[in-house]
Amino acid sequence: MQRRHIAIAAIASLTVGLTAPVYADPTYPNKPVRIIVGYSPGGPTDTVARLVAAKLQLKLGQPFIVENRAGVGSNIASEAVAAAPADGYTLLVAAAPITMNSFVYKNQKFNVEKNFTPISKLSSAPGVLAVRAELGVNSVGELIELAKKNGGKLSYGSTGLGGSQHMAGELLQRLTGIQLLHVPFKGASAALNDLIAGHLDMAFMTATSAMPHLQAGKIKPLAVAAPKRLAGLPKVPTFAEVGLPGMVSDSWNGLLAPAGTPPAIIKKLHEAAVAAMHMPEIKDKLESQGALVIANSPEEFKADIQQEVGEWATQFKHIKIEMQ
Repeated sequence: MQRRHIAIAAIASLTVGLTAPVYADPTYPNKPVRIIVGYSPGGPTDTVARLVAAKLQLKLGQPFIVENRAGVGSNIASEAVAAAPADGYTLLVAAAPITMNSFVYKNQKFNVEKNFTPISKLSSAPGVLAVRAELGVNSVGELIELAKKNGGKLSYGSTGLGGSQHMAGELLQRLTGIQLLHVPFKGASAALNDLIAGHLDMAFMTATSAMPHLQAGKIKPLAVAAPKRLAGLPKVPTFAEVGLPGMVSDSWNGLLAPAGTPPAIIKKLHEAAVAAMHMPEIKDKLESQGALVIANSPEEFKADIQQEVGEWATQFKHIKIEMQ
């Protein structure tokens, strides 16, 4: 009888161990943390990731190492993080396309709403329509006129099929009736380099990555997709000012962890990330480049993602894209 009670107690103890929730290690982080970015080095997402990684390292006492895995509209990076252990040691700095990629890639191996735990939307930057300096146009009106004369021949670059810049180009075509040639790249820096070199006619760039080149005249900004003019580009009108109030293009970056990451780890990362984003050296740098610090809560970021997925579901009904 005594042996029977011991056996039952052992089974009960094992059952409790199997069903008990996983709690965060109170010493987290006690080893290096990887932050994976789905775009090439030098682009806006990479820039934000490296800024916040440096401050997280200072605040939490362990290396936060940024790793670039560009390709497939950032899905390579997203899939790697979605499949990683939910222990807080593999994170993702994502960009806006993560909420639309399921409408572009039929074999996507993750669901943005189910396979990630939001930590914070870090920043947001409006799109800037820029053209190569030698194109010979000085306004959106002149660009539209030139595009109509060269139906389908003027090229515009983007960070990839179905990404924010691609969708901005599609929206511009729908609003103005012009036809453009889409040229996808693996990241913003590659598209920017080709625009500066004159291999592209135009692109929707985020001011975060393009501001120095815009201010130096290497590429010519025509309009910004923002409610008001940017402090760094005070002479460049908004799309509303040039008669296209429906032209909206916003690129955000946010910090995500694999689904199931313990709440205590999410809380620690959120508090550190928000504090980092409000540091003057980060806040002032981003704002001078035309970006805004958001640094919202995990709950607010989750609601943002859900809203965007719903909006893109509607938008993609009007956009002809062959799923990859």
